Amino acid sequence: MGRRSLVGAGVLGGLAALLIFPSTAVASPNGQPGAGGGSQSLPSAWSAACGGSADGASATSASCTAIQLDRPSTWQGHHLFPAPSLVGGGASAATTPAGYDPAELQQAYNLTAAIASGGTGRAVAIVDAFDDPNALSNLSTYRAEWGLEPICTGTVTTGCVIVKKLDQYGLAAPLPPPNAGWSEEISVDLDMVSAVCPTCNILLVEANSSSLANLARAEDTAAAFRPKAIGNSYGGLESAFETSYDIAYTHPGIAITASTGDSGYGVEYPAASPDVTAVGGTTLSPASGSSRGWSETAWSGAGSGCSRVEAQPTWQTAVANIKTECAKRAVADVAAVADPNTGVAVYDTYGLGGWTVFGGTSVSAQVISGIYALAGGPGSSTAASRLYASPSSDFFDVTSGSNGTCGTDLCNAGVGWDGPTGLGTPDGIGAL
Repeated sequence: MGRRSLVGAGVLGGLAALLIFPSTAVASPNGQPGAGGGSQSLPSAWSAACGGSADGASATSASCTAIQLDRPSTWQGHHLFPAPSLVGGGASAATTPAGYDPAELQQAYNLTAAIASGGTGRAVAIVDAFDDPNALSNLSTYRAEWGLEPICTGTVTTGCVIVKKLDQYGLAAPLPPPNAGWSEEISVDLDMVSAVCPTCNILLVEANSSSLANLARAEDTAAAFRPKAIGNSYGGLESAFETSYDIAYTHPGIAITASTGDSGYGVEYPAASPDVTAVGGTTLSPASGSSRGWSETAWSGAGSGCSRVEAQPTWQTAVANIKTECAKRAVADVAAVADPNTGVAVYDTYGLGGWTVFGGTSVSAQVISGIYALAGGPGSSTAASRLYASPSSDFFDVTSGSNGTCGTDLCNAGVGWDGPTGLGTPDGIGAL
């Protein structure tokens, strides 16, 4: 199958305009519930934004992988830093939103020094389905809350980041129909990239629907603008014809991440695509007695296992337990926080009413895509192959926790590579 040409010369010719003039959010009545409806088998305190992968996903359609913690007061983390005091508003100590904030995520993954010296001018693309009419206004609130650079506008042109929203063809209008569930996903994605790469520009590409065909088209559109990374927080069921979409997720020089799912042991697509960095999930907790200051265990909801369809990439064959246990592509490759109980602060006003706490491998996938951009991208290689060539010292090894009862390290965390957390979580930017 040859590479599809999805972005016209006129759109590419307008790249400079894309990077200078961000669009503004347009108010609209709430859209319909997330694609798929219903709910997957989740704890009663959690709600899947898009209905959950057990309901919204199929062999031809994907579900987003964001999970809301219904009562933020039950969040199990705590804030390690004083609440920001911002000119013109911001949180006070009494009203700090629950959920980890950018400074805490940066500290947890040893990113503070990298952020001080890098990221400016680099771009991260995010691919989602449907439209979030409040995307830019919500992101502006999130960034202001934590003292991050503002979004560029016609009057704010310096000391700001460029955020642009396009449809799957690379056009600013008309955008897809709005959808409340996917708008929550979009808020999670924009906020997480902002948290770990505060000076990165962001391109949001919205597919017309959650079909794998439309999402693949949006992926190629995003890649045409040559961002450092593309984050994908969705997954569908594996099928015999998924390989026909692999080319959309293969763009050497661009790190492409995908969430592994929120239903525990089992494999989803496009996380199974060979050149994608499949991102699993952890439970992240402060640990004052450790030198790192944090501890992580495998999150029970993170997807993992052996693909039934995709060939095993050559860069996985050198990992002894992968070679022994998987005849085909193994999932995951790397991980970050995903447990809603130790989730992140997110601001959304289209599907929700403002500040809340989110988890799911949506969070981890976008944390990793932001870190890839902070690191400068994978160069001429695919990001996943570079990941496996990195020394173990570039990762925090996650050695406890489980996402199923498979009886092996395909679902049990342990020393070195394991299914739920891959090679581990990032210790700085060295591996990415």
